[in-house]
Amino acid sequence: MPLAPLSGLSLRDLEYAVALAELRHFGRAAERCHVSQPTLSEQIRKLEALLGVTLFERLPRRVEVTQQGGPLIEQARLVLRQARGLLDLAQHQAEPLAGRLRLGVISTLGPYYLPALLRDVRERFPQLVLRLQEGRTAALVEALEQGELDAALVALPAPSALLGSAELFFEPFLLACPRGHRLQDLPRVSLEELQSGELLLLEEGHCLRDQALSLCPMPRGEREERFATSLEMLRHMIAAGEGFSLLPQLAVQGRADPGGLIAIRGLDQPEVGRRIGLVWRNTDPRRNSFTALAAFLRQMSPLDAASSDRASSPDAG
Repeated sequence: MPLAPLSGLSLRDLEYAVALAELRHFGRAAERCHVSQPTLSEQIRKLEALLGVTLFERLPRRVEVTQQGGPLIEQARLVLRQARGLLDLAQHQAEPLAGRLRLGVISTLGPYYLPALLRDVRERFPQLVLRLQEGRTAALVEALEQGELDAALVALPAPSALLGSAELFFEPFLLACPRGHRLQDLPRVSLEELQSGELLLLEEGHCLRDQALSLCPMPRGEREERFATSLEMLRHMIAAGEGFSLLPQLAVQGRADPGGLIAIRGLDQPEVGRRIGLVWRNTDPRRNSFTALAAFLRQMSPLDAASSDRASSPDAG
């Protein structure tokens, strides 16, 4: 079978095929690609004819990738990533840190770090157009590896050998406990004091949950299997008197406790915390620009040095 000419292969058609493979539905794939369903369906048929392979099995209520189509869809993803890299390289050559930057941020960091960050970044890089996405570490790393994100703010070390990274700052953990709790009277709290079933955790998938368990291990049977979906819900659970937890300093500093129900205490091990960094694909041609962005962010520490000191005060809340 003679090879089809490259002129007949459209990147747009590859985007249609990848969207259909991910969503398994013509209507939703057409909506993502901003075309009508008949248009997407027709272009998929033309692509299959060009390749000489049936990529999709059309079932009554869904679409499935065929066995022969699976490797071709993966190759289409690679071609699209390389094409985006070509555009990114051209843009980088014209003006570093200009244009769109799809930036992921872990959900335990974004709401507390971004408000102090965005104004300075926009003033320093006026041609940079940020597109923010919040999520958990695993999902952000997958999006980075698939070319759906350009960079991400996560806790280091980077959980993939495919990613480069630059550390921005160290964020200490502080103890948050209900007012009147036995730990409130301690000027500084040791990790040994936290080895109990009262430790409240985020649900599985949050890197902060894993960090808390690594610092305060305990048999599963010694803690109630109740988890918070976010740091804000974790604060509410603490205020309700359900237990205590470790919170990152940014989630604590400058945040009022209107009910006066939470006490904050520092730990006697100042090295307990997490390293926040910027990560990106090693293959991205803009890695020098990401390094420059990280250097700029490193100059603007978001941490209030007084917050940790206030956490040691008997009246801290």
